[in-house]
Amino acid sequence: MSELSELKFTQEPESQAAVSFRLYIPGPVEVSEETLKAMGTPMIGHRSPEFVELYQSIQPDLQKLFYTQDPVYISTSSAWGLMEGALRNVVKEGVLNCMSGAFSDKWFDVSKRCGKKAKALQYDWGTAIKPEDIRRELETGEFDAITLIHNETSTGTMNPLEEIMQVLRDFPDVISIIDTVSSFTVLPIEKDRLGIDVILTGSQKALALPPGMALLSVSQKALDRAAQLPDRGYYFDFHEFQKNHEKGMTPSTPTISHIYALKQQLATINAEGLENRYKRHRELNTIVRNWVKERGLSLFPETGYEAVSLCCVSNENGKLDIPAMNKYLRENCNAQMDQGYGKIKGKTFRINNMGNETEATIREYLDMLDKAIEATQGGDS
Repeated sequence: MSELSELKFTQEPESQAAVSFRLYIPGPVEVSEETLKAMGTPMIGHRSPEFVELYQSIQPDLQKLFYTQDPVYISTSSAWGLMEGALRNVVKEGVLNCMSGAFSDKWFDVSKRCGKKAKALQYDWGTAIKPEDIRRELETGEFDAITLIHNETSTGTMNPLEEIMQVLRDFPDVISIIDTVSSFTVLPIEKDRLGIDVILTGSQKALALPPGMALLSVSQKALDRAAQLPDRGYYFDFHEFQKNHEKGMTPSTPTISHIYALKQQLATINAEGLENRYKRHRELNTIVRNWVKERGLSLFPETGYEAVSLCCVSNENGKLDIPAMNKYLRENCNAQMDQGYGKIKGKTFRINNMGNETEATIREYLDMLDKAIEATQGGDS
């Protein structure tokens, strides 16, 4: 390797690391200085008394957030690990995958790759899942599990969880697997009251932690089903989670730094108060919706099913030059915007209002977007 090549090799990572944009995307979201500092807490052994104390100390707060008496397990993975693991743990006969966006569509593909008998209950992206359609499918008797994304992040669509869970009460042999990755702590999701069997979330959205950790809580019914499946694997085995939970541990080496950060964020949530947290998310979402309306734009999801944690904005007829707007923000505002996801990238863009966002940060970002629109559209917004 030449001297010049060596110099380039050693300098590139440093220059790349120096670039830091304020994230206004719907995940990973901005992480507070307090949380980053907590991640730097000195390391402890994951089989030590100190870890047991750490693990057990956060259980009451996690159970409060999940509205459950069941344990809350901690997984060193993205939420997708738990989404796949849930299929391996509970699907014995067949799974109904409710699909209306990039992530719910992917769950169908994952089901098939896990060798499960799966059926797609498919809707156009942005259309909410309808409880009556779920009832019709479950009445066939072909399914003993169902997957649902509560809040489809790719389209900003919130599915009617309460009504869907009412339908599932009439099918006690069907295990519900609910993804709450972009709705958890944005609004109350009462696991035990609703009768949710498997509920999971990730660290990088409303919890406002770095990516790399996921949380899971399961019912006794889900544990009983898992006991019937010998090929459920190990890493995401519900029973391994439970056995280790009883000892104040995790099945495999956990991301201890994330757990320290989670403990700090739980303290932040407690200080704010859950009801105040829910209210803040509603108010910030309203501010964004009003901005969208005032700019002559519209939201992408079916009316009445819009998310509270983010807004997915339609870019009708390519009115806005989304890539140019993002370029402007990165070069002039040290900010990064979302440009849409999957097959609706560029046809939509998403504005995040979850996590630690405040009225000040949201209004600052909306002002940036106005400047970006003006700069890239010649003032024709």
